[in-house]
Amino acid sequence: MNSYQQKKDIIRRNMLQYGDEDLVVAFSGGVDSSLLLKLACAAAQETGKKVYGFFLSTMLHPAKEAEEARETARDMGADFRILKIDELEGAEIEDNPLDRCYRCKRHLFREIQKEAKEMGITRILEGTNEDDLHVYRPGIRAVRELGIISPLADAGFTKEEVRRFAKECGISVSDKPSSPCLATRFPYGTRLSYEEMRKVEAGEAFLKNLGFYNVRLRVHGELARIEVDQRDLHLLLDQREAVLKYLKGLGYTYLTLDLEGFRSGSMDTHP
Repeated sequence: MNSYQQKKDIIRRNMLQYGDEDLVVAFSGGVDSSLLLKLACAAAQETGKKVYGFFLSTMLHPAKEAEEARETARDMGADFRILKIDELEGAEIEDNPLDRCYRCKRHLFREIQKEAKEMGITRILEGTNEDDLHVYRPGIRAVRELGIISPLADAGFTKEEVRRFAKECGISVSDKPSSPCLATRFPYGTRLSYEEMRKVEAGEAFLKNLGFYNVRLRVHGELARIEVDQRDLHLLLDQREAVLKYLKGLGYTYLTLDLEGFRSGSMDTHP
């Protein structure tokens, strides 16, 4: 297994090779894609090529992330582009199927490929890391099938190492919590609606504004299950009245605190 320093050397070499032509980076504004965009821009400075950060504006992600991503990309020297995509219908995931992530990723990256092709660009990079390869991430299959390049995973970077490297590079979002699509807040087989996802977005934003780092609002019909880090469970109870008032105001009849605490992918059902 390569050391952390060896991984950094590997990815820098690889990025110089990728950067011998104009590149598109699928850029969400999170730590993985931000580090990738930073490395791509650094390579482009040496090769004289251009880097485009493609941000996908979709209804399955919080709306405020677009402006944050634009600012990050501008600071790095990337050409920032927004692609507006309605993936509920386009990817046929209205009923939240078990292979939702695969269908969605395939649809989104096909749209990126179409746009890149019109610009004469064939090389597209995305931010999957090594840890993603060892958990339930069906979307990775779509990335592989379409020939999208995953430099962080290829170099063996774990999530912790990505955050460490991003911090060393001075990237402002190095400590930003992960923010998967809002469809992950609903059980598989649930009919998805933009109205319900906007409610989840509002509820999670409220909880984050109370000072919680990792937050998930998992919705089971009229019941909303709150996940925060285990160390913060007592802090949420301390603010019980404010939480009840706001979330009930969104229309949830029952509210429950998940005693297991936050855990990524707690809605996942393995086929």
